[in-house]
Amino acid sequence: MQTTVAPYEVVVLVHPDTSLEDQKELFRKNKATIESFKGNVHSLETWGKRTLATPIGKLKKAIYFHATFEADTQAVAELERTMRINDKVLRFMHTRLDERTSLAKFMEGFKKGLAESAAREKEREAKIQARKAAFAAAKAERAERGE
Repeated sequence: MQTTVAPYEVVVLVHPDTSLEDQKELFRKNKATIESFKGNVHSLETWGKRTLATPIGKLKKAIYFHATFEADTQAVAELERTMRINDKVLRFMHTRLDERTSLAKFMEGFKKGLAESAAREKEREAKIQARKAAFAAAKAERAERGE
């Protein structure tokens, strides 16, 4: 039976009260699983504790992780099996990436997209603050005139 190694990315949401040691242990086990199927982990990033778009149970926050790796489809099936039974893992999503693009090039584009998104968000916040300041100034001016 021939195994085909393909690039993947995964986003994992972990319970916000999970200790640092438990987080490390989860990803040590995931790395060992990937390597046991002749794969390798390219990158693992912690995005930190963030607010969820929709609550999961009664939780409003989770710790986000993003990873890229190359592995066989059997490795992904095993990773998903182990994450389903781990109480600390709230959600996860594996995505198979285009095999024609290297993981390094994918991460470069991914980080560029994140930076552009952050810049747009910062610009949006600056516009909101400017509008609030203009509104406050107009309100103060009307109050000064006795309107």
